[in-house]
Amino acid sequence: MGKRGPKGYSEGFRHEAVRLLRESGRTAPEVAAELGIDATTLRAWDQQCGPAEATKGRGRLLALEEENRRLRRENERLQEEREILKKATAFFAKGAR
Repeated sequence: MGKRGPKGYSEGFRHEAVRLLRESGRTAPEVAAELGIDATTLRAWDQQCGPAEATKGRGRLLALEEENRRLRRENERLQEEREILKKATAFFAKGAR
């Protein structure tokens, strides 16, 4: 798989990545990992992007995409918790016999 050149990502993607970095309160490596890009690339985009430019874009659709990602993470966490509770129930059920 080859490297993406400087034009490998659309301007919209770059602005949305910077907006997500600025509004999420998370670190650049965390946001970059979620988006599948390098953290230094995200930091460079953040420096290149002016304060007003990061908020341009698709607005409502982006908010829905972010909510979708959040809900997927929450769903994964809840499924893990359910599996732990199943195992705990089975463990304690053995001890009650």
